[in-house]
Amino acid sequence: MKQICVCLIVIALIAGMAGCASTTVQYSLNISSTEGGNVTNPGEGTFTYNAGTVVSLSAVPDTGYQFMGWTGDVGTVGNVNAAETIITTNGNYSITANFEKVNFMVAAGEEHTVGLKSNGRVLAVGDHSYGQCNVGDWTDIIQVAAGLYHTVGLKSDDGVLAVGLNGSGQCDVGGWTNITQVAGGAYHTVGLKSNGTVVVVGLNDSGQCNVDNWTDISQVVAGYYHTVGLKSNGTVVAMGRNYEGQCDVGNWTDIIQVDAGMYYTVGLKSNGTVVAMGLNDWGQCNVNGWTNITEVAAGTYHTVGLKSDGTVVAVGENDWGQCDVGGWMGIMQVAAAWGHTVGLKSDGTVVAVGNDFNGQCNVGGWDLN
Repeated sequence: MKQICVCLIVIALIAGMAGCASTTVQYSLNISSTEGGNVTNPGEGTFTYNAGTVVSLSAVPDTGYQFMGWTGDVGTVGNVNAAETIITTNGNYSITANFEKVNFMVAAGEEHTVGLKSNGRVLAVGDHSYGQCNVGDWTDIIQVAAGLYHTVGLKSDDGVLAVGLNGSGQCDVGGWTNITQVAGGAYHTVGLKSNGTVVVVGLNDSGQCNVDNWTDISQVVAGYYHTVGLKSNGTVVAMGRNYEGQCDVGNWTDIIQVDAGMYYTVGLKSNGTVVAMGLNDWGQCNVNGWTNITEVAAGTYHTVGLKSDGTVVAVGENDWGQCDVGGWMGIMQVAAAWGHTVGLKSDGTVVAVGNDFNGQCNVGGWDLN
């Protein structure tokens, strides 16, 4: 009996020692971001990981912002300057993704390209048949948009300018106030007001201007004959031509950015994946396999995605090489139109590929910074 008791005690001691040996050390990782973007992977807040866990990080800037780097307890961050990187949890860490508002940008119309300089001046090259490139005297501009044959500029005082084809009144924006963002369609112009409502002028043959009841909108875009609004809760609304299903976006959720092509709509989800609805004759909606995307741009029949590492992907019509963006690097914003694609580099220079019949790709000498 005594031997049995001794054995039981030994077994209990061994079991206790084994339990102590298997105790796992865990650390907390607190992740936050500044205004102008968010961390989509693993998200924001406080997370708990086993010691030595390698955690993937993905920071996504909002439209008009750029990622500036990770700060805080970054000793084990793989690359503090990369939006997509890793961190190894060897302790309790707190890190922040930093974003900065960008004062320059590019936009693409049917056959013209527009560039906004950091000093508020505007450049334009390409088709000038309707005066859509008459932007040389614009000042104090904070955002530009390009429609089919017209160009729109948002001023720092929240007023709006427009030049180009005005046959449907798409340039009649002189009375607009309290505007925070603008978009140009084929023959209509859209403005987002500071209170989250939307105004539209121009052609309304498909109901693309019937947005009077929209509220809580955070971004607007315009296709040829449809208008799309991103709501602050990540859902999407659309009005206008829907023969191809481009307005069937009512079930979209977790969207952080949208764009509209000729007869289709594209949405960027918070996890870096992309969804698309509408005409797909050229494969412009074949974006289901895309990951780590931070911005999308919709041309007439092609779709462009900017990845978190500054490279670019594209699908759809490529008759003029508008999808030949595989070699691009260091890109911070993209724009797409009928037959060309434009990329803005982080140093303020610009690249473009595709149809150059009217000189819309002659941006090699631009420095927008």
